[in-house]
Amino acid sequence: MLENRFLYWMDKAYGLLIKIGSNLQSLFLLYMRMTWGHQFVLSGVEKIKNFPDTIAFFTKLGLPHPEIHAYLVAHLEAIGGILLFIGFASRLISIPLTIILITALTTAHAENLANFSFILDPKSLAGENPYPFLITTLLVFIFGPGRVSIDAWIRRWVNHQPRY
Repeated sequence: MLENRFLYWMDKAYGLLIKIGSNLQSLFLLYMRMTWGHQFVLSGVEKIKNFPDTIAFFTKLGLPHPEIHAYLVAHLEAIGGILLFIGFASRLISIPLTIILITALTTAHAENLANFSFILDPKSLAGENPYPFLITTLLVFIFGPGRVSIDAWIRRWVNHQPRY
């Protein structure tokens, strides 16, 4: 009988822990979206303001058609950052942003990724500038924007519409 009571209370305590963690999930996603969405906007606007420097950097990296890529990256970062920040079309915009960040890691930061050295030394990857941006876009793609977002508001609104 004593064992059953102990297991019962352990189950209740663990259930409460899960409930608390689940409720914090949306706040964490909101924090990540707002923090890194804002940084995306700043990064994109900086690239737009210094467009010749951005083109020169993309040329130095050996990217084909650096003018087109500079234009696309700068505007995707600025617009995508706004969309992430407000939580609108979040999963959709996280796809091109993830592609941009993987490209940045494999081109501009390739020396720290060579020979998969980041597996034995994770700080070499985590210390790279695009890494927290990449983690955020992957979080939003996998888990969605959370309950505090325009996407969630639209979903709730659509679900309350009459079905025909």
